[in-house]
Amino acid sequence: MSSAQALHIAAMAVMVLAWSCFLVVLARNLVSGVQLAVAAWVFWTRIEPAPRAIDLWSRSVDLAPPISVIAPAYNEELSITQSVRALLALEYPEHEIIVVNDGSKDATLATLIRDFELEPSDRPQIAALQRTKILGVYRSRVHRNLLVVDKENGRKADAVNMGIGFARTPLVCVIDADSIIETDGLLRAAEPFMTDDGSLLAVGGAIRIVNGCEVRGGSLRKIGIPREWIARFQVIEYFRAFLTARVANAHFNSLLLISGAFGLFRRSALVEIGGYRHDTVGEDLELVVRLHRYSLERNIPYRIGFVPEIVCWTEAPVSMLGLKNQRSRWQQGALETLEAHRGILFNPRYGRIGMLATPQMLVEDVIGPPAEVIGYLVVPAAWALGLLSGQMALAFLALTVAFGTGLSIATLALEEAQLRRTPSAADLLKIAAAALLENFGFRQANLVFRLVGIKRHLKRETGWSAVPRTGFS
Repeated sequence: MSSAQALHIAAMAVMVLAWSCFLVVLARNLVSGVQLAVAAWVFWTRIEPAPRAIDLWSRSVDLAPPISVIAPAYNEELSITQSVRALLALEYPEHEIIVVNDGSKDATLATLIRDFELEPSDRPQIAALQRTKILGVYRSRVHRNLLVVDKENGRKADAVNMGIGFARTPLVCVIDADSIIETDGLLRAAEPFMTDDGSLLAVGGAIRIVNGCEVRGGSLRKIGIPREWIARFQVIEYFRAFLTARVANAHFNSLLLISGAFGLFRRSALVEIGGYRHDTVGEDLELVVRLHRYSLERNIPYRIGFVPEIVCWTEAPVSMLGLKNQRSRWQQGALETLEAHRGILFNPRYGRIGMLATPQMLVEDVIGPPAEVIGYLVVPAAWALGLLSGQMALAFLALTVAFGTGLSIATLALEEAQLRRTPSAADLLKIAAAALLENFGFRQANLVFRLVGIKRHLKRETGWSAVPRTGFS
């Protein structure tokens, strides 16, 4: 083979690679655009204005089923007291709080014992779904609906399973111990179950960033904007995820993820499928995919819903290390779920889940991140070498930067029109600025972190990289 032929083959390979990256990014953006359009349509035509909390209480108080709120906690001494106080203050007729201390190495348990006057309890577990040992069970002297279970460390899935085993209510709410639900959030989440025929298995809600907000006494007193740009970028990310993707997917009953930060589940369904899996770092995603699969394989009518008016506030990482640990873990969990349920992918037996939802995951979580990173390298190089036109290079830039910014601004407009949780015009401008600036560095760093997650999955790493917490301020 002559050198000219070798150069021609190399040039063709670069061209094919550049065009492949372009098409993958185009496909991802088309999916995002469709989700935005569907979400806007759902908000305007399907979602009625949220009733006031007092009206919701008056019409639901006699129908509300008892709920157990399960809060797994690991090294949460900075925020555990405020979190538990917020859970105790939830406006709900009958709810129990089950805090599961997952072998914390800090003073989480001691803080709970001190601040809530815990005493030993002989309450038995009625379903053993966990793999680790119970070290102690405690009941609060001052809050009789507060139960604390101390256990060996086994990670979040094991802790939640233990909580499910202690729950005695038809519904269980799973929430991160470093999160705060708005006081009427539990009632809003339970409302769809009150008129359900038994087919509703789970309901998720919107997750918002608590950084920059004022939290006192376990309650959110004032909504604010994070000071750190890393956290501010995540505000707009969460808008896109929960106000477009989740709303659109739930409309088609193809929602594959209910965030581990907050979700309300029918307890019997969780027990029937064996609870959360212990061998994945993406236990919340895998659980919902398994609920879909279990129901579809048995021809059981079911629904998995999403209520955007439910807001759960959670602490976001403020350092690049914390963000790396979080996003690489999310990526690894997505790949583990796809691998575990690969039989669903492109399988018409599973309907919309097999033909739409899991292929979307494949593009988003397997093909998408490497393709975009490669595109950032190959497209400019190919243009500089004269292998691609300037229009092609600009089109790739428009897809990755301009389209992403437009999608974020449109989502922000949707939030302001429908939910109006941003307190001032100045804060709206700050978030809009974040929507623009996130495309220059933050987006690319996230892609690299997702590649780290892909590497961790391929190497079969099982460690859990913690996200440093600063506590509620």
